[in-house]
Amino acid sequence: MAKISNGKIGVIGGSGVYDLESIKLIKEHDISTPFGKPSDKIIEAEIDGSIFYFLPRHGRKHSYLPSEVNYRANIYALKSLGVKYLISISAVGSLKEECPPGSFVLPDQFIDWTKGQRERSYFGNGIVGHVSVAAPIDSEMQKFIHLCCLELKIPVRKDGSYICIEGPQFSSKAESNIYRSFGATVIGMTNVPESYLAKEAGMAYATIAMVTDYDCWKEVHCTLDEIMKVMKSNNVMAQALIKFAIPKLSKSPIQYHSENDIGIITPQDSMNEQQKKIVHTLLS
Repeated sequence: MAKISNGKIGVIGGSGVYDLESIKLIKEHDISTPFGKPSDKIIEAEIDGSIFYFLPRHGRKHSYLPSEVNYRANIYALKSLGVKYLISISAVGSLKEECPPGSFVLPDQFIDWTKGQRERSYFGNGIVGHVSVAAPIDSEMQKFIHLCCLELKIPVRKDGSYICIEGPQFSSKAESNIYRSFGATVIGMTNVPESYLAKEAGMAYATIAMVTDYDCWKEVHCTLDEIMKVMKSNNVMAQALIKFAIPKLSKSPIQYHSENDIGIITPQDSMNEQQKKIVHTLLS
């Protein structure tokens, strides 16, 4: 059922958000979850009177590989703080000519090409549940971010599939061409299971995929210095987008569809206290 949430806004991304001049840092939340510790302390901050929560996905010192990130703890910690709108920011490679470096892609689908090393669900260990990820991205959030990009004149595409690989190595050329044959638009290493867990937690989740290069399928010579310049430019646009979007979303919350309440099969009266706490947090 569509509903307007009074929930809070969260951002998962790189440490560049700390460079925002107009951000007022309020406090840090050092949270423990039933699934362990998140990547770092969660920053509570304010932009133009609007509160949001920021979590660096890889830690502030970028000390976690994509496969080492505790995605369950990250999403659970944000949800325990009341976050229901979640914006994910990450760097990606482009698998399509029409999505050049320096542009943003707002995907609506994911392809999981990881190798099973990541804990990807809150269910199990006595809690049986199945939440649909047919639509892993919240369409209203995607639309909202797209309109913000257009207002800021950020080059953006509002659709496409994000294929998530295990890493930490980038693709071989043969792999890159296979992914292109799938019809994937961009390639990254972090948005699965992050997006699926957000769905299980009943969040309105959307990804901002910042294109840095053409992966390795395209015969284009690209030095590390050139990629770093693109990343710097992308970060500037992402910071501008955050400053613009958060106050706007805070003042005019979007409608979103929470589907996790119909996915849990195990009766709560048969759960222990820890299991009930997990379910309560996911459904709150």
